[in-house]
Amino acid sequence: MSRIRETFTRLRAAGRIALIPFVMAGDPDLGTTEELLPKLVEAGADLIEVGIPFSDPIADGPVNQRAAQRALAAGATPREILALCRRIRERTDVPLILLSYYNPLLRYGVAPFCRDARNAGVDGLVVPDLPPDEAGELVAAARDSGLDTVFLAAPTSTEERIELVCRLASGFVYCVSLTGVTGPRREINKEAITLLARLRERTSLPLVLGFGISTPAQVREVAKYADGVIVGSALIQAMEEAGPQGIEAAMRFLSQFRQALNLTPSTPSEVM
Repeated sequence: MSRIRETFTRLRAAGRIALIPFVMAGDPDLGTTEELLPKLVEAGADLIEVGIPFSDPIADGPVNQRAAQRALAAGATPREILALCRRIRERTDVPLILLSYYNPLLRYGVAPFCRDARNAGVDGLVVPDLPPDEAGELVAAARDSGLDTVFLAAPTSTEERIELVCRLASGFVYCVSLTGVTGPRREINKEAITLLARLRERTSLPLVLGFGISTPAQVREVAKYADGVIVGSALIQAMEEAGPQGIEAAMRFLSQFRQALNLTPSTPSEVM
């Protein structure tokens, strides 16, 4: 059983919703990221999504774009980020999920990247610009290395696409809450709730909602329907605004979400 699956099984048994912060590795530098990740676990993270910076992040809004540019300017590379994950794995058992666009993986080599990621203690991959019907090479390499592959489903996904996502995904399904790029939003798109219901009919994998989640009230609403929530842009924005006190700001920010989820019962889904 993968570390991701074990975590969702344990959370489900405890009646808890998974809280998954997203951070851009290397923003503002790798040393800060290495200090930040264990602090996020202290603040209540159940899993952590770690971004590999890319020059053309087409799924990301302005906040994450700025974070990627800062990380690239600081010299963050996939190899250094894998080395960082290896060091973090020595300090925590919390699952680590890498988010990368496909170009860096192709440049590294898909199979070598999956092998090196697994050896570094990474548990899963999200590749937002790789559609599932073109993901055969990645899925095969990830399976051979023991990595989960997390695919995205959106409110605009066709029934055929949802079936394919559910067939290829492992670990969990990343449910995109809206049509558009990442970034804080004032309210949850009602179509996201419909998407979760559509997926719930087709898979017993955990369903995790992301894109636009930015307030404790929103995570309480999401927790009525999903098995987990990803908080990214709003967390990065809080760190960005805090400057040198970014780590402390991130811990305070994430703690509010953990408290909100602790007050909300889990969904009745059965995690496989």
